[in-house]
Amino acid sequence: MASLRLNSTIPNFTATSTIGELDYYDYVGDSWSILFSHPLDFTPVCTTELGRIIYQFEEFRERNVKVIGLSCDDVSSHIRWIHDIKSYCLEFSGDFPYPIIADPSRELAMKLDMLDTEDTDIGLEEALTVRSLYLIDPMKKLRLSMIYPVSTGRDIDEILRVIDSLQLVDKYGIIETPVNWIPGTKILVDPTATEEEIRRIFPDSKVESTHLPSDRCYMRSIINY
Repeated sequence: MASLRLNSTIPNFTATSTIGELDYYDYVGDSWSILFSHPLDFTPVCTTELGRIIYQFEEFRERNVKVIGLSCDDVSSHIRWIHDIKSYCLEFSGDFPYPIIADPSRELAMKLDMLDTEDTDIGLEEALTVRSLYLIDPMKKLRLSMIYPVSTGRDIDEILRVIDSLQLVDKYGIIETPVNWIPGTKILVDPTATEEEIRRIFPDSKVESTHLPSDRCYMRSIINY
């Protein structure tokens, strides 16, 4: 089982899904994508997660992010589960907005490093995918990896916050986002950025420097950008 590290290239794959055969690279195109796995269909935590993404799906679309789910059950099970998810979401009546991949053989879960080490020891037919989430950029590079225990649901707002941060960093190149950052609040300047770069990229922005006991000027922030 390969270990996926940040900036690893996500390999292409084809899989059966709730929208038919899915070629990952073709489906995603030049968009960002989220690939997130679930231990089993008809499980309570997963049902809350997939339902929440239905309600926030437009927020992902606005950020040019394709969403793809994955569970070890087959497509017929996924389709039955989707009815439950839509019902749980206060009778959501629209089309389910994103595909769920079927991986009963665990082949894709192995390829994408989504199995618990203890589960792989008991045999693939019984192994369950952990609550993995990968955020992948248009170059198919892994930019964020979140691995949750099966008992803990993910925070969808936090995922959106990280997407905003990464897309902003990609846009400007010389910035970082501080603890608890939310869009519109101050950003940090990368310590390697020169004053000339800052003026060129942010000609109309105010830059603040914080004096620290070390006398090293590495805490620079931009207020308006």
